Amino acid sequence: MAITFILITFLPSPCCQLLCSYPHYTQLVTFPPAVVQTVTMSLRTAFFTLSLSCFCLLSSSPSSHPQSAKKSGCFKVNNCKCIMKDGSGVINLKAMGDADGFLGRLRPVSTENLPADVELLLSFSPCQPFSQPEELTGADCTNVAACLVARYHKLNRFISRYFSYGRHEGNEFHYNDTLRTLSVSYFSHEQQPLTVVHYHCNPNQSTSYIQDLILSTEEPLQIWVESPCACPNACAMGDLGLGTIFLIILSISAAAYFILGSCALRPFRSSSGVQISPEHSVWCMVCYLCTERRPARRHYADMTHCEG
Repeated sequence: MAITFILITFLPSPCCQLLCSYPHYTQLVTFPPAVVQTVTMSLRTAFFTLSLSCFCLLSSSPSSHPQSAKKSGCFKVNNCKCIMKDGSGVINLKAMGDADGFLGRLRPVSTENLPADVELLLSFSPCQPFSQPEELTGADCTNVAACLVARYHKLNRFISRYFSYGRHEGNEFHYNDTLRTLSVSYFSHEQQPLTVVHYHCNPNQSTSYIQDLILSTEEPLQIWVESPCACPNACAMGDLGLGTIFLIILSISAAAYFILGSCALRPFRSSSGVQISPEHSVWCMVCYLCTERRPARRHYADMTHCEG
């Protein structure tokens, strides 16, 4: 585009027209030497400018240089884990919660225009779904990621209302390489997120904690978390899924089968080849141990009967 613009600008110019028609003009008109020198210098300057523009355009072309910039962002694996696109590691949200999976439980929330007799409490779990209250299964806060509790005093007793502020299913991950912050949006049934949590990578901290939160009526609930586990591969945790548990049980069963089999079976060579037969000593020992306890009980019963 730049070359086309320069050519379109240069070709209709008086200098270019004078250059193209110079041989014809020399046959009809004789120019003074000063005019010829001025035109020659102008043409040299124009060609130098055109060459310099072409060189700068080619040197700055993106196709002439390979893209050396690293891929940024985080690829979601599941509701609790994402892998860095640049290959730096994995961020696991499960490592940020406590023993019950909570990052904050019934934490007081301050907001504007809140009546004095109303108290707002927030419970949040980055990975483990929870329900509040636990005894009510059909409540709004059932299997949620964030639950807001509104408590107020009425008729000489406290009344609590529970509001869901997002679930783990369908959450979205967005990573900012400059701020080293992973932002996770939690939705409910609406298209707009109800809660957005910003996990900031802070390797100087030993534990994860909620630094600040903002609740407003116009925007989603904003939560800022400082955590060393927001750094890639900082808090790697092994996930024991059903497949892993099955493989462990299968390996233990196979090892026990071969160990017990080598003890209970005895190989011997025959005319037809090597065969395996049960080891008599092993079975006899098992039978002996089973039958040894019964006479002892009978002997003890006989002794008590004689004494009586």
